[in-house]
Amino acid sequence: MLCVGKRLVRLKGFQKLTSVDKALQMFLSQVPPKKIGIEIVPLTSALNRVLAENITAEHDLPNFNRTAVDGYAVKAEETHGASQFKPKKFLITEKHAVETKQAKQVWTGNPIPKGADAVVMLEYTKRMGDEVEVWTQVVPGENISKKGEDISKGEVAVKARTRLKPQHIGLLAALGFSEIKVFEKPKIAILATGNELVEVGSSIKEGQVFEVNRLVLSALCRELNAEPIDLGIANDNVNEIRDKLEFGAKVADAIITTGGTSVGAFDFVPEVVDKLGKPGVIVHGVAMRPAMPTALAIAKEKPILVLSGNPVAAIIGFEVFARPLICRLLGLEKEEHRPVVKAKMTKKVATALGRKTFVRVHVFQRNREFFAEPISTRGSGVISTMTKANGYAVASENRQGLEKGEEVLVYLFDDVDLVG
Repeated sequence: MLCVGKRLVRLKGFQKLTSVDKALQMFLSQVPPKKIGIEIVPLTSALNRVLAENITAEHDLPNFNRTAVDGYAVKAEETHGASQFKPKKFLITEKHAVETKQAKQVWTGNPIPKGADAVVMLEYTKRMGDEVEVWTQVVPGENISKKGEDISKGEVAVKARTRLKPQHIGLLAALGFSEIKVFEKPKIAILATGNELVEVGSSIKEGQVFEVNRLVLSALCRELNAEPIDLGIANDNVNEIRDKLEFGAKVADAIITTGGTSVGAFDFVPEVVDKLGKPGVIVHGVAMRPAMPTALAIAKEKPILVLSGNPVAAIIGFEVFARPLICRLLGLEKEEHRPVVKAKMTKKVATALGRKTFVRVHVFQRNREFFAEPISTRGSGVISTMTKANGYAVASENRQGLEKGEEVLVYLFDDVDLVG
């Protein structure tokens, strides 16, 4: 157990706080480079995975000239002067070639018949037996998707380190790929600490609380498409915490802990982490609100984030420090930020000078303008403030508040309401 002297030192509080930007830079700069594994997955399972290699088109897309609309393929010059009051008549052909004063009916995606160089939309025609009236003139190439117009053979269709969205899946399918190489999902071990914590679903006694942070942090990992590994709950016991962290270092690419990181008598986690291996704790105490007690470390060549046990602080700590780390471990070229919108504050909010403050807000849109209503700047243990909010604004360290009517950037984690 830790000696009484060390506990008294801890209870004095944080003697020095590191700025958010500096803390993140110090941490990420010391994260050991890791060769990310690669696996082959079917295209049907590739959504939100990160592509491990450039995908080069093996053929033109489309690989032939095709019609972009339903209508009639014609020689464009023969439609000159056509109108609804002075239509041009064409003989309909069923052949794969169009000759003088002929038209061939085509449907979207059909090859353009030989001799035709434009397509008249069906809406501007009228069929009468074996003839068709054309009510508008077209120019060469109109309503035609030309060979290679989408992607040319040899062109990089999707770059490596791209997170695959539905549109990427569609393009890859159009190019004929049924399986692709992607980076393996990073494994993130998650540990909660605290004598007062009990598992959700268990009976609870006075003085105990249900442990929720592992569920929340696991969900945040899955949202990024990382794979969480549950290390369970550890009591405020040095040996128990150390054993779980050592196991986490063996099975995961990174570790996130929650609780036991402040300056209380039983906040052992940073000290245990520091003794796991070099360089140990890099930062402990960040100039931010909430999540000030956050510690960032590297031990056994694994990055370790020691987050607050307060749910809101744990979420904000994850957003600021775990998100960029996981994006790197995923193989992404750069960090994926949450969607951002500019909104006007509906009321003044006081913040602490010298600390970057993350203000929970509810954004709504009214008359084409976005407004941000502050939920709370306090109460890092009040998780309901995160469900009432749909984003957060950031007040810099050199500010003592945000003014009513001030335009701020809001990072959204939910939909914006439309009011009035």
